Amino acid sequence: MIHSAEMEIISELENQELKKPLCNVSEPRSEVCDMNGDIRIHGNSSSVLFIRKALKRRELYRIRPYARKGDEAAMSSVKQVTVRSSEAAPQCDINHSVPGIIFSVNGYTGNLFHDFTDVLIPLFVTAREFDKEVQFLVTDFNPWWIRKYQLVISQLSKYNVIDMDKDKTVHCFKHVIVGLKCHKELSIDRSKVPKGYSMLDFTRFIRNSYSLNRETPIRIVGDEHEEMNYNVVIGEASATSNMTQFAEIVNSCDVLMGVHGAGLTNLVFLPTNAVFIQIVPWGGLKWLAMYDFGNPAKDMKLKYLQYEINPEESSLIEEYPRDHLIFKNPISFHKQGWNSIQDTFMNKQNIKLDLRRFRAVLLEALKQLHQ
Repeated sequence: MIHSAEMEIISELENQELKKPLCNVSEPRSEVCDMNGDIRIHGNSSSVLFIRKALKRRELYRIRPYARKGDEAAMSSVKQVTVRSSEAAPQCDINHSVPGIIFSVNGYTGNLFHDFTDVLIPLFVTAREFDKEVQFLVTDFNPWWIRKYQLVISQLSKYNVIDMDKDKTVHCFKHVIVGLKCHKELSIDRSKVPKGYSMLDFTRFIRNSYSLNRETPIRIVGDEHEEMNYNVVIGEASATSNMTQFAEIVNSCDVLMGVHGAGLTNLVFLPTNAVFIQIVPWGGLKWLAMYDFGNPAKDMKLKYLQYEINPEESSLIEEYPRDHLIFKNPISFHKQGWNSIQDTFMNKQNIKLDLRRFRAVLLEALKQLHQ
């Protein structure tokens, strides 16, 4: 039996839900519709209906459920999902007792960095609070991508993923989220997450998903080091690499070192408090290195070191004279846009480290493991 006070609270919550817009399109990184009520999804028509009797306000949104809002190159390949309020209610074919989350695996997926920053981390932020009691509905369905990350997906949902593009049935839910919540590059703004999940929570989750045993790195005791004594493991992952095997290799390391690029995303598998060294190519890329990996590494509670190369360590020195603008004012290339940065400083540049200069970084890494 519901008492009058409880009925008033329920009525107030219902009124608040009716007044709230179906979708939040004001966030800079993603557009998200978080709806409670009578929601009906017709899969291959990419249509989501929020049923309201005696409709007073009509709402219509066209959402691309991929967390890279504003990036036209990425978003152009993402299928639109129409979200609208409606009095007409198509008959339910399947009734779901758990919430549903709709997202795309198109855009820049297939690139490890974007797999994590655009999909897996936002999916964790959006779905983790449901403790696997949530149904995923995927647009731009890619079976290869779903198989690659099945270990992660299965830790967020106990149900088989629905391919929306091929599904002809009407799915009925009481709670649906269209789009994934995302606030930072390769990281989490815990102040905007209802349960306060952090990037540290995500890395623990990832290690658990891949059954990685090392939670912390080695701790070195004794005097200051003059000799390195590193046991070096060289690894290079590709799109077809076995994720579990490569994750195990990274997790076995105390120090991860690499040149700025998508491969550094493997830092998510490192033990907490491990050392991460990012080598920054020539070209005024310090800001980009910090944005993509430096700040996220700190959010993951890794000990972050950054090494910015000299022109003499770059293959560009063999192509341009020392007084060329590429060395005197590399930032000027940034004004020409991202394609200029990528073509000039990332795709066409190789690095040969000055080991005498780099030695100080390796010693500092050992010192960090000493603490």
